[in-house]
Amino acid sequence: MQETHLIGLDLSVASIEVIEILLEFSQEPEVFREVYEANKSRTEVLRFLIGHEHTPSELRNEIGKALNIPTVYEGVSRASGREARKETLLQRIQHLTVGEKIALALKGGQELRSILLKDPNKEVVLSVLKNPKMTETEVEMLAHSRNAPEEALRAICRNREWTKNYNIIFALVNNPKTPPGLSVPFVTSLRTKDLVILEKNKNVPEAVRAAARRLVQSRKVQ
Repeated sequence: MQETHLIGLDLSVASIEVIEILLEFSQEPEVFREVYEANKSRTEVLRFLIGHEHTPSELRNEIGKALNIPTVYEGVSRASGREARKETLLQRIQHLTVGEKIALALKGGQELRSILLKDPNKEVVLSVLKNPKMTETEVEMLAHSRNAPEEALRAICRNREWTKNYNIIFALVNNPKTPPGLSVPFVTSLRTKDLVILEKNKNVPEAVRAAARRLVQSRKVQ
């Protein structure tokens, strides 16, 4: 089996808290395997994997043989129920270092990404955008957000694949935080009915409204 590594996250030294959060929000079999391969000498991590409800049975049995212990799932949560466990993990995320959050942002699943996209540190948000599993729906939601860091909006504007999506363009030009120098060029791609809405949007910079107004007038002439 080819050895793989999580970008920016050395699992062999990662805290059990970081590993728990990663596995809670990234329940893919290959991630569990990756954690195991990097932590064969860390008994506490191996026991954690055996007790995790989403550890693949084949891997659980493999770990059990290595440790010579039963492989019955006992549950990893100290809280009762998924919502309580999620709340506990949210609290743990808040106490992680910026570096740990960035590492999780680069690899985390959709639920974890949705949490980290709201992080007050812009570097964490920018790292989520670099996650290869980031979807256009998630990008659109961030493009709509007035709480999004300007740097994140700039990153979206620079991504040619994302800006092929009409909904993302529409979100960017209607977001007051998008720099006009980046949003104005997208105005020409909007439908006339959306231009009419945009020119009346007093929340966006005047340069964006003026561009929409000019384009509406030019299309009327045609």
